[in-house]
Amino acid sequence: KGRYKIMRDYMPKVGSLGLDMMLRTSTVQVNLDFKSEKDMIKKFRTSLALQPIATAMFADSPFLEGRPSEYISYRSHIWEDTDPARCGILPFVFTEEMSFERYVDYVLEVPMYFVYRDGDYLDARGQPFSDFLQGKLVSLPGKTPTIGDWSDHLTTVFPEVRLKKFLEMRGADGGPWRRLCALPAFWTGLLYNQVALDAAWDLVKDWTPEEHAYLRSEVPKHALRTAFRKCKVQEIAKEVLEISSAGLRRRNCLDKVGADETGFLGALYEIVESGQTAGDEKLQKFKTVWNGNIDEVFKEYAY
Repeated sequence: KGRYKIMRDYMPKVGSLGLDMMLRTSTVQVNLDFKSEKDMIKKFRTSLALQPIATAMFADSPFLEGRPSEYISYRSHIWEDTDPARCGILPFVFTEEMSFERYVDYVLEVPMYFVYRDGDYLDARGQPFSDFLQGKLVSLPGKTPTIGDWSDHLTTVFPEVRLKKFLEMRGADGGPWRRLCALPAFWTGLLYNQVALDAAWDLVKDWTPEEHAYLRSEVPKHALRTAFRKCKVQEIAKEVLEISSAGLRRRNCLDKVGADETGFLGALYEIVESGQTAGDEKLQKFKTVWNGNIDEVFKEYAY
């Protein structure tokens, strides 16, 4: 795609790992609805605060260049040095000013990548979308954007939770086939039941901006072993998983044999009880049964 050439040329100017993000990362994302601005704000705040906890549970990218890196989720670390203008935790989400309008104001000032016109991607690198609104875009002087241009620009903003017409959860590594449904089940249980959402927000509502930043930085390195306040992230993950499970039970969506959605959380219970993420498991195999041969990861986990 033409947009990717523009991004490839721009990425190294704003971060050292942007090309790694484009070529070396794999994730599973979940999109969830909201019913009002008030509902969006609570879900946004709760999920943004808990995104590092999801990163810890789903950490599964411990290797770099065929060897163990210093991270359990190197994918998550890559986003820390991709482009600070469009990535990371958004502190304003937790303030009283948060609204649809405030998020729009943020996105308006994010530097653009491109404008799509007549089958071509025009280079708009570095200029905020607000310049485009004023007809000041160098590549399209005197022209103003369409709704389609705005929609395109929204896809170039990469916070840990992204707001569009839904909320996009972006914190988890991709992983084994059997675990794919765990991520939507986890977030559905937390956000689609009011009792669960209230409980999850009560858990995180006093976390400070400094603590949000700390978790964002440390979890990629240590996953569930990350120290936080008087415990480890593993203990928080257990509590959050119980809230999610209870939310799914109250939702009571049953399959044809009468089972609810909590069965999809089984893989996560194994992880939080043992404290061993999928990334930890791979590191252990690399040191033992794989005998340092990274090729074994493809034989055992590819699908």
